[in-house]
Amino acid sequence: MPPQEQEQPFLRLEEEEEEEEEEEEETAYDSDEKVHIVGIKEEESEDGGSVPPFSWRKLWLFTGPGFLMSIAFLDPGNLEGDLQAGAIAGYSLLWLLLWATAMGLLVQLLSARLGVATGKHLAELCRDEYPTWARMLLWIMAELALIGADIQEVIGSAIALQILTNGVLPLWAGVVITALDCFIFLFLENYGVRKLEAVFAVLIATMAIAFAWMFGETKPNGIELLLGILIPKLSSKTIHQAVGVVGCIIMPHNVFLHSALVQSRDINHKKEGQIREAIRYYNIESTIALVVSFIINLFVTTVFAKSFYGTEEASSIGLANAGYYLQEKYGGGLIPILYIWAIGLLAAGQSSTITGTYAGQFIMGGFLNLRLKKWLRALITRSCAIIPTITVAVVFNSSEDMLDVLNEWLNVLQSVQIPFALIPLLCLVSKEQIMGNFKIGPVLKTASWFVAVLVILINGYLLLDFLSSEVDGVLFTTVVCAFTGAYVVFIIYLVSRGIGLSSLCGLARRKLTQGIQ
Repeated sequence: MPPQEQEQPFLRLEEEEEEEEEEEEETAYDSDEKVHIVGIKEEESEDGGSVPPFSWRKLWLFTGPGFLMSIAFLDPGNLEGDLQAGAIAGYSLLWLLLWATAMGLLVQLLSARLGVATGKHLAELCRDEYPTWARMLLWIMAELALIGADIQEVIGSAIALQILTNGVLPLWAGVVITALDCFIFLFLENYGVRKLEAVFAVLIATMAIAFAWMFGETKPNGIELLLGILIPKLSSKTIHQAVGVVGCIIMPHNVFLHSALVQSRDINHKKEGQIREAIRYYNIESTIALVVSFIINLFVTTVFAKSFYGTEEASSIGLANAGYYLQEKYGGGLIPILYIWAIGLLAAGQSSTITGTYAGQFIMGGFLNLRLKKWLRALITRSCAIIPTITVAVVFNSSEDMLDVLNEWLNVLQSVQIPFALIPLLCLVSKEQIMGNFKIGPVLKTASWFVAVLVILINGYLLLDFLSSEVDGVLFTTVVCAFTGAYVVFIIYLVSRGIGLSSLCGLARRKLTQGIQ
């Protein structure tokens, strides 16, 4: 056989390996889906480490992922936390809303940094980092958190549709209609990332206008609002609402989502200068997005603080009846405030369910390394949340009290999952072998772990407080204690693997290197 013919199989094998490597790199977005950043390649310096001057045009091209991420801060679950905090605690927890948003911003900036620096999202990195049993547990936890969030979001949309149709549309029918956003999402995705981001921008603008309108109608006290932001206050009567404000801000699925969204821009992950530039623009964009989300949450909290703080109705207000309480108090205007509330709630529910579908694709695809067509993967991930949601809607269709109890259980479900997103994120973003020169420094690492521990402890308090009032019976208590023990052991494992074992491995490598030399 001629030498050239002998070499051809080896050449084909090398080409196939290169193609497989390219496929591995394109799990979040295909190369033809990514947004091209004009000038980023032309301005790359020879050493690849410097960052070009700030450009408004580039900021605009990088704008999008942060606003999609910010929708999790505006979902119906957060809106319910806002209205209850305002009705029960008045203006006194606005400072906590500000600092909780700042803590959420820190976590999301780390998520974006991880995605940009590695070219992979958090679910993919967890798949590579952890053994199969731990990876599968993390995936299950992420899916449970997503299902819990999705139930709240879909039911929020269904409540809004029920209001807008004057009660003609039952809750379960609203859930089915909202479930169809999966197909809307797939339709929009075919028109490109920027078109999809534009739709979300419209939905966020709708929320902002609706809740700003309510703010103008109710005319909250400006001085009390300012004092509530600047002066920290906390009492035994408002501790439960305070825990809820912090607990609603960090959503486990959103941590996974943001690390994938940032890969929608076409940058060379081997060029340090391009990575630095992308991180800078994403930091700016995410900060602007969460400032907007803070203002919208502020509108909701202050509207209900002005309207119901200190009244008999304060303790009974929930997502299902909030609009009707507002209507009774303020009546009709140019547009009845009930419908303004419903429009804002519908925008919040629809946008958050679509981003939930997005997050579900990345979580399932990343952890399980699925190579499915987008429509099939979206249908599978959507069904995981919609089927239990329809069941819930049918069972709780006519009971506002039961919906409020369900919401408490769902908040607890998501609180339980927070460590399984935060701990892997902080461990991975601190590792030099994963992040290279972009690993976080000692100061940022300390601040990040402080925030993570604080959020985990606060949510732990929420969990214990809830279980102490709900758990009854020896058998149920024994089961809860057993699950709690396993839960704590898994958290310890994640921390020890991320910090202790990596440090020991690094020390061992250094000792080995010194011995060889």
